[in-house]
Amino acid sequence: MLIGEVARRSGVSARMLRHYESLGLVVPSGRTVGGYREYAETDIQRIFHVESLRTLGLSLRQIGQVLDDPGFAPSALIGDLIRETERRLAREQELLKRLRAVDASGPTAWEGVLRITELLRGLGSPSAARRQQAVLAAEADVPAPVLAEAALAEADPHVAGALRWALARAGEDVVAALAPGLESPDADVRRRAVQVLADLPGDEAAEALTSALADLDPQVRAHAAIALGARGSAEAVPVLVAMIIDGVNDVDAAEVLGALASDPGRADAIKRALTAELADPAAPGPARLRLVQALAELPGPIALPMLRALVSDEDRTVARTAAALAGVIETQDGV
Repeated sequence: MLIGEVARRSGVSARMLRHYESLGLVVPSGRTVGGYREYAETDIQRIFHVESLRTLGLSLRQIGQVLDDPGFAPSALIGDLIRETERRLAREQELLKRLRAVDASGPTAWEGVLRITELLRGLGSPSAARRQQAVLAAEADVPAPVLAEAALAEADPHVAGALRWALARAGEDVVAALAPGLESPDADVRRRAVQVLADLPGDEAAEALTSALADLDPQVRAHAAIALGARGSAEAVPVLVAMIIDGVNDVDAAEVLGALASDPGRADAIKRALTAELADPAAPGPARLRLVQALAELPGPIALPMLRALVSDEDRTVARTAAALAGVIETQDGV
């Protein structure tokens, strides 16, 4: 088969076939009387082998090595190709992220493109100080998704604080930009998302925090409950009580419960929840002791009767603590 026919059937141009021949990769088996290249079936099969290996990203030199050395083991070469492809994809993903960030900023001039690009460079710096500086120097119109993505990935507390400040100024779409963080399989990312949401006003942020009360991670639940409790949400009460029992941010939880209990509409629910836990015979001593200490944060008219009822508790540590706290409240309130 002559080169023109081979090119038509294989889809490989005649020019490329000549290049293959010059490299010794696919050399025609014969020549016609007139000196034209003549390809045998085995030559055509080799052409298809070359094209198949090219689709895997092998260079022509590597292809020649594979085809000419029957003992060549593919595992090492394929592993190298996988790693190189992963690096290339990472570079492309980074480029795509930058382009989307620039597009989201809605630039009307190249000055805007340069500004957002400089911010992205700063956020990608290995220096925490440089990242913090980039956030604090950013314009107010930075797209929320850019800041949210950085906040969800930021481990340095100072940079994270700057990002939360910037997100609080970002206006619309912040909660939506943080939503993927709440669904992350990484608990650290979910914690960062809740910490940012805690600083945001409005019903949309409160709704997102409420959904985090059911998170599997105790720190995520704790951040959400404290933030919601500070907003006056009664939905945080069960989690706040559980925090005291488990010893997770129990002091903060007790303070928030005390503030919530100052509202008569929530006081009864808090009183019932604490009473039920204190009466649980299976509750361990340390947990009951933390619950007693938490009672001291409640308004006096609620806390004092509950503490007096515990003065005769079988657990003498609980009884003595209740008596001491009741005495403090009586002195403060002049009872």
